[in-house]
Amino acid sequence: MTMSEQWTERDIPDQKGRVAVVTGANTGLGFETARALAEHGATVVLAVRDVEKGKKAAARISGDVRVQALDLTSLESVRDAAAELHATHTSIDLLINNAGVMMPPKQTTRDGFELQLGTNHLGHFALTGLLLDLLLPVQGSRVVTVSSIAHRVRGAAIQFDDLQWDRSYDRAAAYAQSKLANLLFAYELQRRLAPRGTTVSVVAHPGLASTELVRDLPAAVRLIAPVIAPLVSQSPAGGALPSLRAATDLAVLGGQYYGPDGQGERRGNPHVVASSPQSYDESLQQRLWTVSEELTGVTFPVPVAAP
Repeated sequence: MTMSEQWTERDIPDQKGRVAVVTGANTGLGFETARALAEHGATVVLAVRDVEKGKKAAARISGDVRVQALDLTSLESVRDAAAELHATHTSIDLLINNAGVMMPPKQTTRDGFELQLGTNHLGHFALTGLLLDLLLPVQGSRVVTVSSIAHRVRGAAIQFDDLQWDRSYDRAAAYAQSKLANLLFAYELQRRLAPRGTTVSVVAHPGLASTELVRDLPAAVRLIAPVIAPLVSQSPAGGALPSLRAATDLAVLGGQYYGPDGQGERRGNPHVVASSPQSYDESLQQRLWTVSEELTGVTFPVPVAAP
């Protein structure tokens, strides 16, 4: 299949025998990703903060679907979830770091991290590190991290001198920082995984998808969203396609970034796209990795490769 051809759920290879963990899978992109994987034969774990909502979501999916409590705003919950997944699974084929929050008022996680960085990046960083030993022995296993076109907006950067936005808070810039962090993490993870030759790290973004993430946007934006969204965005099922292609297409390579091919990457057919120049900066990737290890207390069983 060439990159210009359309790729849909029908192109997902048989997933029978594979185990997929999808964070934030009770609604939106995560639900659509989990549904498609389960319908193609995978055993899917819905890793969700609200277990009751997770059970209701699981009941709407055909296939082998399970629910796992996971609150990415709590490192204790992340560790508990990883321990429970170790107890119930001998291996994992797919870890899809999908859950996220977007532009809420200033809040912190239970560990004192700014909510967007803590949820979107640090929680997933810790979860990946704690589960990686279940992926590494599996040939063809993948970690898919969901970023956003927002990683480019407003001169997005990692504010190492005020990572938690203690001095001042800009909800849009903080969101952009967390999405840039997703890319820096995924690319650094791929560099560390490459010598192993079994597991790859891939990134995806949904373009503009109509999901519950808009609940934290300013009231004026929420008011016009129902009118504007149909003109510029796509459905959650469409927004999930880049993640699904990154997770299942046999032609995917580690370190690739998948997003819609339409104007501004807002919607369209999932294909390989480019991220911002600074997302490829290896010094930034390594610096963020070191800080993330320090903040979460999680180290990975894949040290940085020697130059």
